[in-house]
Amino acid sequence: MDPFGVVSRGYDRIGAGYRDWSAAGAVRRHWLAVLLAELTPGSVVVDLGCGPGEPVTRMLAEEHRVLGVDGSRVQLDLARSAAPTACLVQADMTRLALRPASVDAVVSFYALGHVPAERHAPLFEAIARWLRPGGLLLTSAPVGSGEVTDPDWLGVPMFFGGIGEEATLRAVAGAGLRLERLEIVEGGGHLVRFLWLVARRPTQ
Repeated sequence: MDPFGVVSRGYDRIGAGYRDWSAAGAVRRHWLAVLLAELTPGSVVVDLGCGPGEPVTRMLAEEHRVLGVDGSRVQLDLARSAAPTACLVQADMTRLALRPASVDAVVSFYALGHVPAERHAPLFEAIARWLRPGGLLLTSAPVGSGEVTDPDWLGVPMFFGGIGEEATLRAVAGAGLRLERLEIVEGGGHLVRFLWLVARRPTQ
């Protein structure tokens, strides 16, 4: 099985329906406000799993330089309409290569839940390399561990993967990031609990 292909094809098929289902979520908007309060105008922000760009990519791009990354061509087409000034790239975020210490913040809303378990820790390590000293990571992660393919998630097959709370925190610390905030919140358009965390690359 190819988890990336399952996820990409699924979001291609869902299309604008996913945007309509997810964009109004209060949890997403709350954490977006947390991030915006930390950024200075013109910050370089990477949005991993940007999806249709609503509202996160669009609002970030109003004052910042944004790189949005997603595996779904259809979702990226929607994001181009929502955030025309953002740079958008179709890619597997776990295989993305960026210059070290080149970005001010990395954000990822619910996308880690589509990443195979063995790639979570290496992704945190990559993010830590991308961040400038003092740079910020804001992300959600699955509370539970394991991998499953749901045959009918919003009408399409969808892959889900996670490593759980303790392993996620170990991976963040192992990447050299300093945890600043941690909450478990229900959200994502349904009654599922997610781990939300804010972590920072130390300045020295």
